[in-house]
Amino acid sequence: MNDVIEQKLKMLPDSPGVYVMLNADGHVIYVGKAKILKNRVRQYFHAGVKTDKVMAMVNNIADFYYIMTNSEIDALSLENNLIKKYKPKYNILLKDDKTYPYLKVNLKEPYPRFEITRRVRFDGSKYFGPFMGGVSVNEVLEMINQCFELRTCKQTLPNSKVKRECINYQIGRCSAPCTNRISVDDYHERVEKALDFLNGNDDTVENIIREKMLFFAENGQFERAIDFRNKLNELEKIKLRKITDLNRFINADVIAVATDGIYSSVNLLITRNGRMQGGKNFSVSSVANDEKSTLSEFILQYYRDGKELPDEIIVAGECEDSEVLEQFFKQTFNKSVSIILPKQGVRRQLADMALGNAKDYLDKTVNKIIHLNDRTVVACQRLQKILNLRRYPRRMECYDISNVQGVDKVASMVVFIDGEKDGKEYRRFTIKTVEGANDFASLKETLTRRLSKLGTEEESRFPKPDLIVIDGGKGQLSSVKQVFDEMGVTDIDLISLAKREEEIFTVYSNEPVVLPKSDYCLRMLQAIRDESHRFAITYFRSKHEKRNLKSLLDDIKGIGKERKRNLLDAFGTVENISSATKEQIMEVDGFGEANATLVYEYFHKL
Repeated sequence: MNDVIEQKLKMLPDSPGVYVMLNADGHVIYVGKAKILKNRVRQYFHAGVKTDKVMAMVNNIADFYYIMTNSEIDALSLENNLIKKYKPKYNILLKDDKTYPYLKVNLKEPYPRFEITRRVRFDGSKYFGPFMGGVSVNEVLEMINQCFELRTCKQTLPNSKVKRECINYQIGRCSAPCTNRISVDDYHERVEKALDFLNGNDDTVENIIREKMLFFAENGQFERAIDFRNKLNELEKIKLRKITDLNRFINADVIAVATDGIYSSVNLLITRNGRMQGGKNFSVSSVANDEKSTLSEFILQYYRDGKELPDEIIVAGECEDSEVLEQFFKQTFNKSVSIILPKQGVRRQLADMALGNAKDYLDKTVNKIIHLNDRTVVACQRLQKILNLRRYPRRMECYDISNVQGVDKVASMVVFIDGEKDGKEYRRFTIKTVEGANDFASLKETLTRRLSKLGTEEESRFPKPDLIVIDGGKGQLSSVKQVFDEMGVTDIDLISLAKREEEIFTVYSNEPVVLPKSDYCLRMLQAIRDESHRFAITYFRSKHEKRNLKSLLDDIKGIGKERKRNLLDAFGTVENISSATKEQIMEVDGFGEANATLVYEYFHKL
């Protein structure tokens, strides 16, 4: 924080307003609103745990200015305008600019026609949509035009120059208002029926389509009959999207935010006239501190032009400034919008559906595809810098010991390359020289055997690691450091990760490094530590099971390996088998009365 910022922080007012962060080049990098400017702006520069996104922004702030406003609504409006103007790097910028189609009709015309548009305007026309998620707007338009014989031409009517009808009238697809074949009132009656269909009443259209299909089939016009049969199928798809408990006149967007502390995803489900139209997913990287702030910022950005505002915005969690947003929409766009956090009923079900989609998108797409580089290569680069490692930790190895009371002691070695696990490089060790349950000694034996392969013919199977990660605290780290010193290893970095507080210990300092729980560097180390534990446990169980199979069960004549395994799967231990009744043994796969009797009598003769 430079002197200019320090002085400005002392003079911040208590009023609502907007603050604008600038970088060293004077470019706007973030715009935010505040109920109390003094409190909000100071939060960025005071000590405390911050996300990587916030820290990155704060480190780039060279100056800031603020604009006081009379109210929170005015601050919201100004923030919206400034974000649209500057498109700041650290504000939510929606990359999904795909515009979905709508049906538009201008009822002020004497002979209205329906048309497809991707731009919603405040021009007095009625708009229906958006159409998405498998429902074809072209099919819907053709359906209403053919069912109600509405015009598709773009000419202005009435038009006295038109003397004859077009081909659409000849084939029964238009009622020919151009030559006054239908009155204005009768035409408008047909338009009203089309509007009724778009508002959710499917019955009339279904009856018309079915009648036309049967008529053409009976008259041998099979191609046209097939065309109307296909329209019935399309209508069925539309009907399946009805939400039965939701009022068919309600237009609602359902919004949910999921976050992992670093990145967030937003799922938007769109319902129109009681039908689910589909949904959109957004990857969000914001400096907002929590989900309710992210939700508020997303709503403001998504509806920044007010063109697609529904009657209701159903949210899956708390939304910061929901009342202010409602007033903003009313004041700015003259649109009454209710922001609802439902507790139960169909709206709650929709909110839960959106939240499930948001979490799924965060896990499978945002983290594993969009930001894969951040949690792998970038995390490795940052780890080198944070821990002062001598080299980039491209190959990381982690070790873990597993045993039960010193029996069947094993060790695991798992390998991550550029932050991602490489299962082909995993290795496992059986502890040979250690008596009893001594994890320190077992770890020393494992590392001694592993490091002894360096510089030998076996190095092709055991390449030199850049970093070795030990599961444990300072004691475990010191134990392995002794092995390094004894073997003269000086070009491999060594750290340990203590499970309880997730502290990172290095050989360069007695003080641990503590990273935020959301930091991808910590998450990468946790992943390799947990993977080494899983791999060690798997190997231990395999050895333990094999040893148990060679126990007392081997002395029972007539009981083969598969039946022994089934017994152990069913009862867990030989001790449990020995105390089981014959009837219980007979319930195990592969055991009839004869085999069960062999097992039961064997243990009860001992």
